[in-house]
Amino acid sequence: MNAQTKTKAPSVMNGLNMDDLFALIDGVKRDPANAMTNWRVTTAWQGQTRSRTEVEGFGIAGQTVARRFAIDIDEPSELGGENRFANPQEHLLAALNACMTVGYVAQCAVRGIALESLEIETEGEIDLRGFLGLDPAVAPGYEGLRYTVRIKGNGTKEQFAEVHQAVMATSPNFYNVARPVLLKPTLVVV
Repeated sequence: MNAQTKTKAPSVMNGLNMDDLFALIDGVKRDPANAMTNWRVTTAWQGQTRSRTEVEGFGIAGQTVARRFAIDIDEPSELGGENRFANPQEHLLAALNACMTVGYVAQCAVRGIALESLEIETEGEIDLRGFLGLDPAVAPGYEGLRYTVRIKGNGTKEQFAEVHQAVMATSPNFYNVARPVLLKPTLVVV
C-alpha cells in the first residue's frame, strides 16, 4: 500500500471522532432537516413493580437507525419492588447526568480541552405523600434537584466555566428536566 492509498486516521479528542462530530455540525448547518431526531421506547409491565423498556431504534435526518436495547426497571423492596434493578428515579437522574456528560465531553473536545476525569453527582427528594396521593398539597415529584460537576483536564477555570454554561444551555435532558415539557397522553384500553 503506498502513501496515496492510505486513509487518514480520524482526529480524536476525549474519545470522540472529531471528524464525525464536525461533519455532523456542518451537515446540520447546511440543512436544518438534518437536525431532526426522533426517539421512541416501549415499556411493558413485567409483574409487581418491574418493567422492561425496549429500544428498537431512533430517527435522524429522516432516516431510521436500528438499535436494540432493553432497560429493566424495578423499585426497592421498601417501595413494593424486588430491588432487582434501578428504579425510575435513578434512571431519570442517570439520564440527566449521562446527557450532560456527553455535553461536557463534546464541548471540551471542540475547544481542544483534554479531559482527565468527569463526574456528575445529582440528588433530590420526593415526598411519598404526593406519590401515594395522601396529600394533594404535596408534589408527587421533585421540587428541585442539586448536582455537582467534578471535572479535570488541561482547561483553565475560565474555560471550564464556559463549558459549564454551554452544557446548561444545550443539554437536551437539562432542558427537559428544568422546564415543563408538554405531554400528550392517549389511553387505549384493550
